[in-house]
Amino acid sequence: MTISLNGLARQRTFPRGTATRPAVHPAGEYGPTSEFSAARQLWASIPTELAERMAPLSGVLVRDAVREIRRAVPAYAQPLEGKFREVLVGSVEMAISKCFDIIVNPEAAQADWEAVLRYSGRIEYLEGRTMDSLQTAVRVGARVVWRHLSEQGRELGVPTDTLFLVGDAIFAWVDELCRVAIAGYAEAQANASGALERRRRQLLKLVLADQPASARSVADLAATTDWPLPERVAVVALEYREDQHQLPPVALGRDVLVDLESSTPCLVVANPAGRVELDLPGRRAAVGPVVALAEARQSLACARRTLGLVRRGLLPVTPLTWCDDHLATLALLSDEFLVGRLSERALAAFAGLTVKQRERLETTLLAWLETRGGIGEIASRLDVHPQTVRYRMHQLEELLGDRLADPEERLTLEIALRARRLLNRARPTRP
Repeated sequence: MTISLNGLARQRTFPRGTATRPAVHPAGEYGPTSEFSAARQLWASIPTELAERMAPLSGVLVRDAVREIRRAVPAYAQPLEGKFREVLVGSVEMAISKCFDIIVNPEAAQADWEAVLRYSGRIEYLEGRTMDSLQTAVRVGARVVWRHLSEQGRELGVPTDTLFLVGDAIFAWVDELCRVAIAGYAEAQANASGALERRRRQLLKLVLADQPASARSVADLAATTDWPLPERVAVVALEYREDQHQLPPVALGRDVLVDLESSTPCLVVANPAGRVELDLPGRRAAVGPVVALAEARQSLACARRTLGLVRRGLLPVTPLTWCDDHLATLALLSDEFLVGRLSERALAAFAGLTVKQRERLETTLLAWLETRGGIGEIASRLDVHPQTVRYRMHQLEELLGDRLADPEERLTLEIALRARRLLNRARPTRP
């Protein structure tokens, strides 16, 4: 038996004044993309008689498409039951039946099949399958449908050009199905990623809280955040910048908890092996000491103090500073009020000197304390004549007396002089 089809397409009845179907439709009616318009127009060009003759094949098309998808796509090679069966079979049935519906009624609603495909895309993500598997499954099913329809069309005597039109419609339809399903997949992925990031920020706050959280609380939250619970961590303090939201994104591994947006940005790095290396374009940072997880707050405090000293010029200005390289300075300036009081008391004997005299004697005294009294070495360090050193040391003996022979007093004097030397770096140079 043959089916008589005059030409590649038939005329449809459209509103008065419209010769052909519009190429672009309002987003609320047919969808916003040109791919969908093309697919619908191709289906609408296929004779209704052909759809009516081939529609009874729907059951066979669904069965064979599902079977071939499960055979050809490893991610779908599982028992056809439960949610998996509901989504796979339901999606294939919808995609095939909708083809015949559009041939018969080009004005068929779009929302129903879009909702099904979006839902299928979301389930694919939640079930752990990839977008590649999803697209491959759609294309495998499309090949099965095309094979059946082309064979049946030849048996019915359908002209070759009309069959080619059916093929074009099928593969244009595939593109549209993939687009909608991927949109649902991406939506679920974005929602999951957003929730994961929120939990990771919450975990960072818990780890760094002023009041330490229980180990169980931290472990339970870490288990939901894809963060391997570490034994040791390093905390990185980042300098706050008004434009930090506009800085280039940084690529950090899953072992790093991130806060790049708050007024006190920081990172928590799990189980660092040796030096922490980070690529943080546009951001000045300080890496705190590696500590036990329960002591992460102390590592952060140390890193923030280091960053403050860098900002004041008391430590070298570099993009990344390691606290471990400056522990003596950090200890010395951990309480500037106390070290200031100590310096004031220890160096009170110099109060009556001029600024120039005080600077010379303090420099000479610190060199003497650091070199254990060698006149020649002191002279070489200060780039002065040894006799000048002897003269200054005589002045120091007159000012300090027996304190120079007292080990505890010598320690106090050295702390005071070192602290004063460091703090003077942050003060503007006098004209």
